[in-house]
Amino acid sequence: MKKILVVDDEFPMRQLLRLYLQQENYLVKEAENGKEAYNQIVRNDYDLMILDVMMPVLDGWETIEKVRQISDIPVIMLTAKGSIQDKVTGLSSGADDYLVKPFDEAELMARVQALLRRSKQNQVQPETESETIHYLGVKLNLAARDVSFDHNKINLTQTEFDLLRSLLEHKGKALSREQLVELVWGIEFMGEDRTVDSHIRNLRDKLKAAGVDKSFIKTVWGIGYKIE
Repeated sequence: MKKILVVDDEFPMRQLLRLYLQQENYLVKEAENGKEAYNQIVRNDYDLMILDVMMPVLDGWETIEKVRQISDIPVIMLTAKGSIQDKVTGLSSGADDYLVKPFDEAELMARVQALLRRSKQNQVQPETESETIHYLGVKLNLAARDVSFDHNKINLTQTEFDLLRSLLEHKGKALSREQLVELVWGIEFMGEDRTVDSHIRNLRDKLKAAGVDKSFIKTVWGIGYKIE
């Protein structure tokens, strides 16, 4: 049974989310603020976290930044504001997806199922456990889902790893945002093009910090992205 951590300072919202998730046979645990959520992630294994943005003690953005230091758990952020900047901030902080309040139960469950499906697929080992992708000093170990540059490990989220893998497996080809969405999230993903851009920005920043040339991932204007 998949275990999901629901983090929201409003008790009625936590109860509503619990009801929706338990109807789909998920095991649900709760936290009422970011500090409590972080401590639970440290002590327990969860398959997914649903994280509110506006909370006391630690807000959602601060919480996910701390969580990303210790875990690549899939995260859906809940935001009361639907502005592009709010969504970009959440994705830039390391979230895998976002959902604007008030939300539809069917949309929530579709997003939860899509992320859990991706996470399960990522746990399937390749036929050869030593299978790797090497390019210009960047090395992806597909079995361990590790990324390194000149033997120095780069910590990526699941989404960032999948984006980099997709680009490397199609290097030399410009991939549109729609193609990247299908490759990484699946065709059922209901996000926006800006979701891809935010994760690409994060990926570029981490690669650059590790010493990878800033032009490693190129923008193809009007289309999407590619690795030469």
